[in-house]
Amino acid sequence: MKKLILFSAAFALFACQSNSESADGASGATWEDKISYDEEIHLEGIRQLTNGGDNAEAYFSFDGTMLTFQSNAEKWGNQCDQIDDFNWNTDTIWDKEPQLSSNDLGRTTCAYFMPGDTTILYASTFRGDTACPAVPERGESGAYVWPIYADFDIYVSDLKGHIVDTLISGPGYDAEATVSPDGTKIVFTSDRSGDLELYTCDIDGSNIIQVTSGLGYDGGAFFSPDSKKLVFRSSRPQTEEEVRKYKDLLAQGMVEPTHMEIYTCNVDGSELTQVTQLGNANWAPFYHPNGNKIIFSTNHHSERGYPFNLFMINTDGTGREQVTYDGVFAAFPLFSPAGSQLVFALNINTCGTRATTLFIVDGKEEPEAFD
Repeated sequence: MKKLILFSAAFALFACQSNSESADGASGATWEDKISYDEEIHLEGIRQLTNGGDNAEAYFSFDGTMLTFQSNAEKWGNQCDQIDDFNWNTDTIWDKEPQLSSNDLGRTTCAYFMPGDTTILYASTFRGDTACPAVPERGESGAYVWPIYADFDIYVSDLKGHIVDTLISGPGYDAEATVSPDGTKIVFTSDRSGDLELYTCDIDGSNIIQVTSGLGYDGGAFFSPDSKKLVFRSSRPQTEEEVRKYKDLLAQGMVEPTHMEIYTCNVDGSELTQVTQLGNANWAPFYHPNGNKIIFSTNHHSERGYPFNLFMINTDGTGREQVTYDGVFAAFPLFSPAGSQLVFALNINTCGTRATTLFIVDGKEEPEAFD
């Protein structure tokens, strides 16, 4: 195991030219132009992929050569989140716009490659309104909230932004869709029951089955490497006041993602297991290539809400290990299908802004680098 090493000349060229530490006015966190920490033993060969704007939720193609991600980068003409794709190994998108793979209408989220890697699925609000929807104000306590746009439906598009199918639609929120490694199933979040639950369907959108049923926001689900289990984040209110607050916010099209834990279950919803009991926000989980660990983002160790760092944990809740050590934000980790690359988002090397940047760690066909 070796510490994170940065050796990209392009990275150095575009890095901030300041050696000073400065404050992130929004979060109260600090940044400095340091990306190498001795404790980061799993992250050798890291490479920065994007520069400017918020770029996040990057997901690999089935063959592992492409990434699709969502971005609001103004330099690419985005008014709000749109979907792009590129070859992470050959394409340089520092100063070149990647291929726009959404239709540049409404707001989009959570793109994922379909089997064959010639199409993607993603959620968009464009059928309700082609303009970007308003971002909601903070909740009643001033806490950060996520919007639950009722216009989100799930579409299939080719890689040049042409919609080829409306996969999942109906009144209310349908979004956060991902595809099973065996290419046969999709999991997504919907409020069609009146609450935010997980559902699965066949790859063509048929045979929709409700997976979870507990009150609260179940979302951000991914399949295990063998396609038999799901891992997801959940905020499940317990007290009468928590239930009231959750229902009131949901009625306004919002959720407050400040208290979430990681859960797993079988694809049919059986054997529901709470993996973390850490407090604060534990989210963005993804299965390790061996299927016995989960990597996720958390601020459980923070007193002020920041930092968010990546941790790994065994599926039985034991063996928690910190992966990243930056002082601001790390999230959306995802392993490649072969298990030899890890892509995730960081708020570092952004000159003190809140911009979110994509990084990749290339294990060079050695998945054991992440053990």
